[in-house]
Amino acid sequence: MIKCNVTVCGTVSKAATCRTNKEGKAFVSFAMNAVIPAKSGINKTIEVSVIKDGTLTEVGSCNIGERIEVAGVLVPRKWGDVLYLNLSASSISHQPDEAEDCIKGVMEFRGKVGKSIEDKTDKNGVPYCQFSAFSAEKVQDGFEYIWVSFFLFDGKCEAWLQPGVKANIKGALSVSVFNDKLDFSCRVSEMSEYVPQPYNG
Repeated sequence: MIKCNVTVCGTVSKAATCRTNKEGKAFVSFAMNAVIPAKSGINKTIEVSVIKDGTLTEVGSCNIGERIEVAGVLVPRKWGDVLYLNLSASSISHQPDEAEDCIKGVMEFRGKVGKSIEDKTDKNGVPYCQFSAFSAEKVQDGFEYIWVSFFLFDGKCEAWLQPGVKANIKGALSVSVFNDKLDFSCRVSEMSEYVPQPYNG
């Protein structure tokens, strides 16, 4: 499970249309592009699919080419080699505070810790712990995996943090591009071992 409370600044790439869900409630959907900086090489333009409850009159027109800022809950989903970014909007601003495209906010993650857990020191001599973990989602007959790099600065790695352990993690989200693919990382603010509760059906 990966869920991010974010603000996305970018440009409308597909015009807003209004539809209704199964309960008959109206919602508006459109797409926006955001340029994500590369760690090395060429920056990448990614598309974010946005939905917001309400009609076009209530939400406001989102015209192709218009710069906007959208706040809400972003959920990444992987299908083969394609990563889809779905944003359920709580607010849309037609006068963005940010001049640059960006995706920033807080990530909530539940998944399994990878094999490598390393103690490192940054260029200022500050020690930190670095590890990766993946979230798995069932897609048709198989699973898709999204990996996230985690950086723990405020404290030592706890004893339970071992390869293969499931963890709940929360922290500041960072999105960049590496080898032309989106790269998610997170500076940890909260972390705990995830122990599934037995099902009492």
